[in-house]
Amino acid sequence: MIRIGVDVGGTFTDLIFIHEEKGESWVHKVPSTPSDPSEAVITGVTEICGMANISPSQIDQFFHGTTVATNIVLEHNGANVGMITTEGFRDILHIARHKRPYNFSLYQDLPWQKYPLVKRRNRMVVPERIDSDGQVIIPLDEEKTREQVRKLKDAQVDAIAVCFLFSFKNIEHEERVKEIILEEYPEVYLSISNEVLPQYREYERFSTVALNAFIGPKTSNYIKRLRNNLKESGLKTELHLMQSNGGISTSEAAAEKPVNLLLSGPVAGLIGGINAAKKAGFYNVITLDIGGTSADIGVAPSGEMRMRHLLDTMIGQYNAMVPMVDIDTIGAGGGSIAYVDEGGIFRVGPQSAGADPGPASYNRGGQLPTSTDANVLLGRIRSDSKLAGGLELKSELAEKAYETHIVNKLNIKTLDAAAGALKIMTHNMVNAIEMNSVRKGYDPRDFVLVAAGGAGPLFACDIAEELNIPHVVVPPYPGITAAMGLLSTDITYEKVLTLWGSLSNPDIGHISRTFNQIEKEASEALKDDGINENDILMKRICDCRYAGQGYELRVDAPDGEINQEWVDTVINRFHQAHEREYASQFPDQEVVSINVRVIGIGLIKTNKEESVKDKPVTKQAEAVFHPVYFWVNDQLEKLETAFYQRDEISTGTELSGPAIIQQKDSTTVLPPNITATFDQHGNIVIDMTRKIAAKNDKFAAFTKE
Repeated sequence: MIRIGVDVGGTFTDLIFIHEEKGESWVHKVPSTPSDPSEAVITGVTEICGMANISPSQIDQFFHGTTVATNIVLEHNGANVGMITTEGFRDILHIARHKRPYNFSLYQDLPWQKYPLVKRRNRMVVPERIDSDGQVIIPLDEEKTREQVRKLKDAQVDAIAVCFLFSFKNIEHEERVKEIILEEYPEVYLSISNEVLPQYREYERFSTVALNAFIGPKTSNYIKRLRNNLKESGLKTELHLMQSNGGISTSEAAAEKPVNLLLSGPVAGLIGGINAAKKAGFYNVITLDIGGTSADIGVAPSGEMRMRHLLDTMIGQYNAMVPMVDIDTIGAGGGSIAYVDEGGIFRVGPQSAGADPGPASYNRGGQLPTSTDANVLLGRIRSDSKLAGGLELKSELAEKAYETHIVNKLNIKTLDAAAGALKIMTHNMVNAIEMNSVRKGYDPRDFVLVAAGGAGPLFACDIAEELNIPHVVVPPYPGITAAMGLLSTDITYEKVLTLWGSLSNPDIGHISRTFNQIEKEASEALKDDGINENDILMKRICDCRYAGQGYELRVDAPDGEINQEWVDTVINRFHQAHEREYASQFPDQEVVSINVRVIGIGLIKTNKEESVKDKPVTKQAEAVFHPVYFWVNDQLEKLETAFYQRDEISTGTELSGPAIIQQKDSTTVLPPNITATFDQHGNIVIDMTRKIAAKNDKFAAFTKE
């Protein structure tokens, strides 16, 4: 089987090509094309197929991770959206939850009001009302509905969102409105709440459905354009896209519900990092995927991805109540710009030089100093290195950028400015990892740090030292870890319905019927994607809380017949989950299941444990020595440092720092006083224990004084 994974980042587009029968693999990077990301995808696919001497028509599986949907939200350049909703509820999107980003500020912009997903003039109301039991109180006024649809057509909206109260209990009115829209305005993009999110919590549901409409036209057009371009290049297999929940979907399903793609890119990096750590023998994993624009941070205790609470699933301050893996992204990457702010403070990021023009040292017109330029000035990235896409570095341009924008303003030395920029970036990422680990009850000392992305291995050891993380794992091709993650998952659909039923006094028949309904929906969706029934798995979940609480916890529910024993198992698991999350449980309190979910999994037949095969090493690795600047005893010192080519290092080799390991897609920095071993899977396993012990001993001696 021939598989390809393509991950589009802000600076580079990463590709991995695996030929399982031959046991061969190829990796490739091309500069991203922000104006149309599909151009870089097509270029990369064509080039990597040429490297493998394979025609695109021979590819069996094609997987894609993209940030197109996320960027539309963050840049506020989505569709002109119209909405049809229940009379009297026009302003739900404006009022929201009355939450303020800054509680004590009298002057602040509320993002959902300053950049509304649906302008007020495009929010239309119609007479209709369904109660909380699903009973029709006020019939739908079809003539008024038709009139409002015509108004939206005259306003030339690109998409229409339809959200009625309690439509998750009775879809009758929304379905009729959909029919009317298709009669009056068939070319418009539709986002219907009972299809996108049949779940209670009116504001979050309205926001999610409006967000789906906001990103829908551009995202679906991108997917269709990419699919057509791939077919023109000869690709015959289906295009699959990574979803925010860690599963993949077909291009048709992704185009219908693009809101499920909002974390498409970052999730793949976490999956790839977890797989690399497991092969190296580590199961508590922190992944740090640093690209050219941003750093994605994930924490996976026991190698399991954590899901965000559905009320915390936000993108750019907009609620998107869809399943999302718990990943945080900060503006820290190879292209992060160093600058002195108006108050004279030295800062780095979140602004990025991106792919165009890129860092100053790329010699593509960039004038501003970046973290990549800092690494060039400190000797960690050699100016004679050739990066992906054939980029040649110019150290004199990096020096000029730092002198102009940092050195002259702060009256410091150029090397101190470069080292300071890297210190600031390291500090920002340490804080972000602590937010995702320490503040959520996890001790980083119990985890391994997986350094991914083109810039991850440059910073990993410094970050691990700050957090006392004992080991760092650098995958075989860190720059394409996210692309590798794309090849390690299955087709997944998560179906949900609001149950709002007591488990302490259960209506077992109602619970069983609800699960059967959504299991059938998930199964049909997978069969429509060509998955055989024998390759379909179902996972049940209940969103539970104690009666009177305002928030739920996801609880895994057993398979098999739903009876009293099944209910008792769910209740016991909820008590345990509540104890784990809040350090308390209340066995005497009534337990309520608000929503029930089914995750339908369609198994992709492939060898997901396949390692990326390195080319055989035919000669002993030889070091070339160059001066590199490192922090030694809080002083910046120039040390003669061994430079190695990673593809020349054989399995079992042990190296000691200071050393630099170069490869096409990344550079790994080994500071003094640490050791690294190359395992049988191609990973670099870095032992930080000696360096951390020395640091802690020094701190202990200082405190005694």
